Amino acid sequence: MSGKGPLENEDGGGGGQIMSPPPKIDLRDAHAIRRELGSVYRDMRAGRIATSDGTKLAFVLDLLRRAVETSDLQDRIALIERQFEGVSHAQH
Repeated sequence: MSGKGPLENEDGGGGGQIMSPPPKIDLRDAHAIRRELGSVYRDMRAGRIATSDGTKLAFVLDLLRRAVETSDLQDRIALIERQFEGVSHAQH
């Protein structure tokens, strides 16, 4: 990684063109995050990104994975609770 932000000009001057932001990475679910972790790993192995940078990216991706996992579990628990309440009310 170059250390430059996505909108900084490569020449370091203030008068050049503004670069467009990088394409969005699919992080919608744990499967997508797993694919991105694999991509980061392959980039580290191939030397395209420094191991220290890749480790930081992998750490943040793992935080995102945990957040997605927690959110998914919360949704599933809420669904089970609603179904259980429906069964419980039908029996009384």
